[in-house]
Amino acid sequence: MCWSFGVIIVCSLVLHAGNILWLNPRKLRRKLSEQGITGPPPRFYQGSIAEMRSIATRCKPEPLPRGQVSHGWARSIFPYLHHWALRYGSLYMYSTRQQVNLCVNRPDLVKFLNLQRPLDLDKPSTLVKTPNPLFGKGIMRATGQNWASQRKLIAPQFFLDKVKGMMDLMVDSTMAMIEKWEGMILQSEETAADIYITEDVNSLSANVIARACFSSSYAEGRQIFAKLRTLQHALARPDRLFGFHNLRFLPSKANKDLLRIREEVDLLILKRVRARQEENQKALKPEKDLLQMILESADANGAMNEKACDSFVVDSCKNIYFAGHETTATTISWSLMLLAVHPEWQDRIRSEILEFCGDRLCHRGSLDYEMLRKLKVLTMVIQETLRLYGPAIILVRETMTGIKLGEIDVPKGVVLWTSIPALHRDPENWGPDALEFKPERFKDGVSEACKHPQAYVPFGYGSRLCLGQTFAMLEMKIVLALILSRFSFLLSPEYQHSPVFRMVLAPEHGMRLVVRKI
Repeated sequence: MCWSFGVIIVCSLVLHAGNILWLNPRKLRRKLSEQGITGPPPRFYQGSIAEMRSIATRCKPEPLPRGQVSHGWARSIFPYLHHWALRYGSLYMYSTRQQVNLCVNRPDLVKFLNLQRPLDLDKPSTLVKTPNPLFGKGIMRATGQNWASQRKLIAPQFFLDKVKGMMDLMVDSTMAMIEKWEGMILQSEETAADIYITEDVNSLSANVIARACFSSSYAEGRQIFAKLRTLQHALARPDRLFGFHNLRFLPSKANKDLLRIREEVDLLILKRVRARQEENQKALKPEKDLLQMILESADANGAMNEKACDSFVVDSCKNIYFAGHETTATTISWSLMLLAVHPEWQDRIRSEILEFCGDRLCHRGSLDYEMLRKLKVLTMVIQETLRLYGPAIILVRETMTGIKLGEIDVPKGVVLWTSIPALHRDPENWGPDALEFKPERFKDGVSEACKHPQAYVPFGYGSRLCLGQTFAMLEMKIVLALILSRFSFLLSPEYQHSPVFRMVLAPEHGMRLVVRKI
């Protein structure tokens, strides 16, 4: 009997494994192929991973000469996706082990992604686990009802009426950076200085989100931001994103270092949380910032023990620290780079500032929301920057139920991948000048900028649209308006143009500009 039971158990496990690794994926691929969708043929267990590695090895781009810029960088980030799009079109399927993926880069189909119910498209479980040290179970990786409850908590903190109240601290943080740059130009004994702006812009954006959401400063959270960036760089490799290997549980040195840094970040954030809890006990009226809202939400959840409450608070803070400053900082850097290459747009923005603001930007606290709304040229430049160099590169969702994308029936369990650079560079949608920097395409708004405006997705699509969109746009307008009213820019001859994927689109070697005082 024991042998019989053993044989039955082994056979059941083999059948279960075969069902997961081959039969289920085969059924999904058949349903897609019956609708005319093609893609690279999969190998058993590995799927298309071997071909992805081969393409990535063959298609390494040649570095551009220093001081030169090309906007056709997209093919170098995930070269296999670009390679397959050329071969199979803007809608194709491929496999990564047992996972069946559908790449959706057709602008007309993105409209249907926007229309799906919130929980019908969710974050894939495989993608949720990969960057766990950086995001934990925070809103950027939460799924299902957990995501819905976190969104309900965080979203109101970034509504327009709240964001307007953060304008003064955005101005103060920007003025501190401006004064530093003015000092550097004075020290150079010239009218201009070659400045590595990356760290300054990162510090500025980090200071804004820290003060806005946690009533602290970048100086207090410097270690947190530095360690989060270390985690970000370690986790932003394509092999982790696409599941080339599943080695995150092995006790390798890299995995041990990730675990150590994660624990250090968690302890630093928890220390800040404990300090706030002590302040609350002494204060008659606690500070009503986002950290306080998170603490109150954790306290109100009676189902969570102390450890679970701490994890919820720490993960929420990590997500907001990262999302609230990294995306905005990189977009500001790319905007300044594009303006340095196109100085005529600097002049147009300054003329607009002079027309609507006069000399009021020369004084602290003189900005107001209505004034910023009138800066249409500046808005056009930011929108074009987000089109060519938006911080998000890839959008990933898993079908939790069967859905319909136009004429395509997508069964449950398929992972949808949308390449934002591919959508934003499609000449059929944007015209033959899709690779050119032309902010004037947005002169009548996004709705008139292209044939399918729903394919302009710098902040994502559907119910998972970026919660901080209003906050980020306002911060970028304030920072760029104040900087351009005081400085002009040229690209540094030392600048090496090499956009890379680090969870966001970042300049691999940082950003160097020649900054001249006006």
